[in-house]
Amino acid sequence: MVQATPEILLRAPSPDLLSLPWDLPLADWTIVEAPLRDVSVGPSRHLVKFVEADGKLWAVKELSPRLARKEYEVLRRLEDMDLPAVRPAGLVIQADRETALLVTRFLESSWQYRRLFMRLPPDQPKHRERLLDAMAGLLVELHRHGVFWGDCSLANTLFSRDGQILQAWLVDAETSEIHPRLTDGQRQHDLEILTENVAMGMIDLAARLERDPEMNTTLVAEAQGIADRYTQLWELLNSEPTFAYDDRYRIEGAVRQLNELGFIVDEVALEPVDGQEIRLHVAVGGRGYHSRHLRELTGLAVGEGQARPLLADLHAYQGHISRESGEDVSEEDAAARWLVEVLRPNMRRAHAEIGEVGTAVQAYCDLLEVRWLLSEEAGEDVGFDAALSALGQKAPTHSAATMSVADAPTGTFPAITDDEEDPA
Repeated sequence: MVQATPEILLRAPSPDLLSLPWDLPLADWTIVEAPLRDVSVGPSRHLVKFVEADGKLWAVKELSPRLARKEYEVLRRLEDMDLPAVRPAGLVIQADRETALLVTRFLESSWQYRRLFMRLPPDQPKHRERLLDAMAGLLVELHRHGVFWGDCSLANTLFSRDGQILQAWLVDAETSEIHPRLTDGQRQHDLEILTENVAMGMIDLAARLERDPEMNTTLVAEAQGIADRYTQLWELLNSEPTFAYDDRYRIEGAVRQLNELGFIVDEVALEPVDGQEIRLHVAVGGRGYHSRHLRELTGLAVGEGQARPLLADLHAYQGHISRESGEDVSEEDAAARWLVEVLRPNMRRAHAEIGEVGTAVQAYCDLLEVRWLLSEEAGEDVGFDAALSALGQKAPTHSAATMSVADAPTGTFPAITDDEEDPA
């Protein structure tokens, strides 16, 4: 029987991608037909395989044509809105089998929660809290843009490090819908789905890892706490406080609070209320206040969580050279010198010290974190050399640096390597 020619839509129509066996069922793809790569993934409703082409890794998922077209279009719109979601790369319709293949770019330097959970000490909930903070933040960002996820769960989310925070990314958009604006009922329903799925996912993985069953009560409570995180952030972004006209100074505090969370304030409006008070309305843009400022100063394109410590380092260097020269050095002039004299050489050193795992920018952010922790303990600045030595230790079980990192309010997130064995 002659197989029908598939309908192929590729956004990156390179020879390597075009040469893949798009006419075959995904189940029949083997290392002979395609350069497959074994990537450990969690449970999925659909068959997913990973293939290397053009020096990049791509995820290929098999599902029905209707679902594939819907998910492809949703992911395209999420990309247009610059929301944290995997990027669609192609759609192949295999009409003779009534199946389709959805192609997405693999999110480099990202991990599933299963791998992160394995690295999180059961008695240190602060690391799990950061994971759940990332989930709440992702759902808020989606809802702000009218996106109803519909199946938000840890299994449908990837995480990447951004400085000392985690960034959550939407992976599966099969059930997602995009509206001009979500109702409170839609938001609440999505939040309930997330809370229930997260609790079930964490309990299931704890059982697979043979953790103490008594831990389940704690995990459920932590999952339920996502709703509180979500509500606090949503209300901060959408509140419209009223105050006396003479108290306009409170505008600066509101804007500063949003900027500290990384949000860009696009517009501030003051509306008279009853002739005595004014109502503040703040139009909030994307979450990239610090990364945009750093990019304007240096040309560096980094994550928001990375931009904050980098800007702090730049400003510390600005103060240092201003004191040395006896005159004020502008932020722009300091940035030009900081790039050459501080960031680039120490970024290379930090990346080499950890075996060039991850990105050089993230390695430097980790170096800054370790330097700060060691300096806090020593009561003085320990410098880059001591921090580099602590950063590069392979098994620093009893070192002061490790104890400080583990006990810090934020704490450097446990390192993740690609050779970790996932639970069954």
